[in-house]
Amino acid sequence: MITAKDVESIYEVPLTFSQEGVDRLALRYLHIETPEPDLSKWSDLVRRCYNPVDEVSIAIAGKYVEYEDSYKSLKEALVHGALAHNLKLTVTWIEAEGLEEPGYEEQLRGFDGILVPGGFGKRGIEGMLNAIRYARERQVPYFGICLGMQTACIEYARNVCGLAGANSSEFDPATPHRVIYKLRELTGVEEMGGTMRLGAWTCLLEPGSVAAKAYGKTEISERHRHRYEFNREYEALLTGAGLNITGTTPDGTYVEIVEIPGHPFFLGCQFHPEFKSKPLEPHPLFVNFIKASYANRVKSKRAVASAELPKVVVG
Repeated sequence: MITAKDVESIYEVPLTFSQEGVDRLALRYLHIETPEPDLSKWSDLVRRCYNPVDEVSIAIAGKYVEYEDSYKSLKEALVHGALAHNLKLTVTWIEAEGLEEPGYEEQLRGFDGILVPGGFGKRGIEGMLNAIRYARERQVPYFGICLGMQTACIEYARNVCGLAGANSSEFDPATPHRVIYKLRELTGVEEMGGTMRLGAWTCLLEPGSVAAKAYGKTEISERHRHRYEFNREYEALLTGAGLNITGTTPDGTYVEIVEIPGHPFFLGCQFHPEFKSKPLEPHPLFVNFIKASYANRVKSKRAVASAELPKVVVG
């Protein structure tokens, strides 16, 4: 008899099944001999799940938030990043279309960090751009993934470089400034089935960048899933205005990472780092995004506490 008892965290399941002897039974039936398992690291992970020292709140502005499982790997990668700092993660899902109207700032106020995930199509894009501008201007840590990197470049082109109407040719084929456009090898291809840039690709990181410091190295490999890319015809203009390109393919063809120096954390990556995150090996970009978001939380609390202190009148 094996008891599959209810637990509060999915990460406790391996421990409960181990206590029931499921692992030993499986090994015996498969005639596999192994040393006695060491579950100390996993036990420590579960301990941190149930005993966080504090929490961190992240807003995800996406277009599929009605179906949270669409972002399951993303949510878990954020959990991994939070656990690395012994923090409880609170995620608020914000429908990007709902950020397109005046007053959208109220929906974004009070979060420690803001994330814009991947996606396809133009629905909700203007709301994502508003969320990115809010994070950039108010010094809120921002993490853009795939579409979140592309929209970060569009927002910067419009609101920092003054390129009115800047967009992606995916959303507006007639845009006067194609900051993002279809992968050059897809020029003339209209049938989009099976045409994405997929799989693991090597990326070279700029030494000293936020990304390089997070990874602890300057050459990485990450998984991709996209059909549009940054248009390097606009590179000089955007970088001249302060947007740094800190990750590219070895041949210099594709832009993989952009950052804003001096910002608490503003990073967009063309790839999907959530696909490689593991509970005991959290992805370094998520670890550093959560770190910056928690620092923002602490700073905000101190500012509120300082504002609430009674003023002493001298004289």
